[in-house]
Amino acid sequence: MKLSVIIVNYNVKYFLEQCLLSVQKAITGIEADIWVVDNASSDGSVEMLRSQFPGVRLIANADNVGFSRANNQALRASEADYVLLLNPDTVVAEDTFSKCLAFMEARPQAGGLGIRMLDGGGRFLKESKRGLPTPRVAFYKMFGISALFKNSPKYGQYHLTYLSEQENHPVDILAGAFMLMRKSLLNQIGLLDEKYFMYGEDIDLSYRIRLAGAENWYFAESAIIHYKGESTKKDSVNYVRVFYQAMAIFAKQYFSARNARLFAWLIQFGIFFRAGIALLRRWSKLAFHPLLDAGLIYGGMYLLTQFWENNVKVDEGLIYPPIYMQLIVPIYVLLWVLSAYFSGAYDKPFRAAKLVRGLLVGTIVISAAYGFFPADHRYSRGLIVVGAAWSILLTVSARALMNLALYGRTGLTAPPEKGTLVVGSALETDRVHAILQRAGVNHKFLGFVSDLPGDEDNEFYVGRLADLPEAVRALRVDELIFCGRDLSNKQIIGYFESLGGLVEELKIVPEGSDYVIGSSSVDYPGDTYTPDFNLRISLPASKRNKRVVDLAAGMLLLLGLPLFFWLYPAALRRPLALFQLLFGQRTLVGYPPHAQLPKLKPALIDLAAAQMQPALQLRIRKSYVKDYTALEDVKILLRSFFPKH
Repeated sequence: MKLSVIIVNYNVKYFLEQCLLSVQKAITGIEADIWVVDNASSDGSVEMLRSQFPGVRLIANADNVGFSRANNQALRASEADYVLLLNPDTVVAEDTFSKCLAFMEARPQAGGLGIRMLDGGGRFLKESKRGLPTPRVAFYKMFGISALFKNSPKYGQYHLTYLSEQENHPVDILAGAFMLMRKSLLNQIGLLDEKYFMYGEDIDLSYRIRLAGAENWYFAESAIIHYKGESTKKDSVNYVRVFYQAMAIFAKQYFSARNARLFAWLIQFGIFFRAGIALLRRWSKLAFHPLLDAGLIYGGMYLLTQFWENNVKVDEGLIYPPIYMQLIVPIYVLLWVLSAYFSGAYDKPFRAAKLVRGLLVGTIVISAAYGFFPADHRYSRGLIVVGAAWSILLTVSARALMNLALYGRTGLTAPPEKGTLVVGSALETDRVHAILQRAGVNHKFLGFVSDLPGDEDNEFYVGRLADLPEAVRALRVDELIFCGRDLSNKQIIGYFESLGGLVEELKIVPEGSDYVIGSSSVDYPGDTYTPDFNLRISLPASKRNKRVVDLAAGMLLLLGLPLFFWLYPAALRRPLALFQLLFGQRTLVGYPPHAQLPKLKPALIDLAAAQMQPALQLRIRKSYVKDYTALEDVKILLRSFFPKH
């Protein structure tokens, strides 16, 4: 009995490394081989595989050929009895494979098997078990009816929520993140359908297994971690579109013409409905604090204006006309909020100083602009100053109250630093602490728990592993970091499941690694603490400033292109590229993808000259990302027009 583990990777190097370390432990005592099909990653994944995992059978594609086609490349080459399709952002326990294979061997009718999956916060992933997405089932899912009646066999079919998570069940659909199948059955029914680029291929293959008379099983006796957010951005409109279009392909292929048409209608409606929800969620997260501040400032200005009329200017008989609140104050509010935005007031974590600085700068801008207003619209400079003070008081107080409600503290960061507890030996704890320091992570070290003899004498020792739940509660831990050298993957997964509801963030430091990895939610990308974690170009303010430069440059270059075409460098003489710069598909200054550098959008101008030696190019680019400023982009743009001779 031989097993082939097949992993398709695209730009998740650290997660892939952690996955492979866990897989290597899980295949101990099993005849198995490991395949990785890399879909043209630009993050150094291939180099890492070749240097650290020479025993892995690597297929390095020059292009991203999609999930289905990449898996099929390895499936065609595999000669194993069982094949496992496994996502790179997963962690498996040491006995996961042996348990799953024993289950399959005991049930000759079983053609495929899925597993109990937990997200990076230790919560059960509903897609671990799913029913067939018929039009009726899809309707209940799209419109939230299945979420309202989770225990109903009629309405809870999509995720089979009426079936226990802790028991094995035959199911219709397996999740592509962990899909164990008999190779002989695949030889009979065919491999993954390559019409599906990224989503839907697991549903299609699961259904063909059922059509062949075999069974699909949900296996609850072992669990894996599936970070998922690394490869799936559920707030992305593109995700919604691609996912539902994959469902339409499935319906057209397997349902009757009438049902397929009904499903197609549902799909089109679902795309608009769910895309709208996705956009609303994304915009609401981005706009909540600016809109809250705008509302508070406008309300404060309204009250101040009433007070000003009735108390300060009452002897003059001054009455502010309607245009003041309808136009002038909204302009003030816009300038204050924009200044706060560019000051970094809405970056995470929140810093009150940035908000105050932004509002003060906005006040200076408003006061300067005040002199250019028509004489009949210069209502009161004093009201602007008092309004600024009132705005600072209101917005900072509101943020303090929100922090009190959310975090139990009135500190004006959210929170100021993470309370970090390490689960592992004193030696590994020192290594974790060093990684966090090199990465520039703002954390408060609370200590460590360990069962290793002698560790109890360390000044930071908190208790034994059995004391971990009590320590988490008593110390108000924000972040738990598990040491892969000192704990088995099975232990770590168990702690994820038992402590996920108590701790906001759960992370793992793999044995021998120089990074800490984790993900607090299924909907968002995981966090990776590495020495390049705190590069200046990765900071929110730098990303925002770079985008502002791109927008400004895009508009100016497009406007000037017809007049100064002859002066433009070759890279900037392309109107389409300039439009892409304007709409965020390109950046003005950057570099080609490189394993040692953060990924940027395709650049119009390479900051290092092509004729330079590679080592010098890399040095220049590393300096750029480490010490990035928006002014540097402006200088590089000017040098491209007026190179020094």
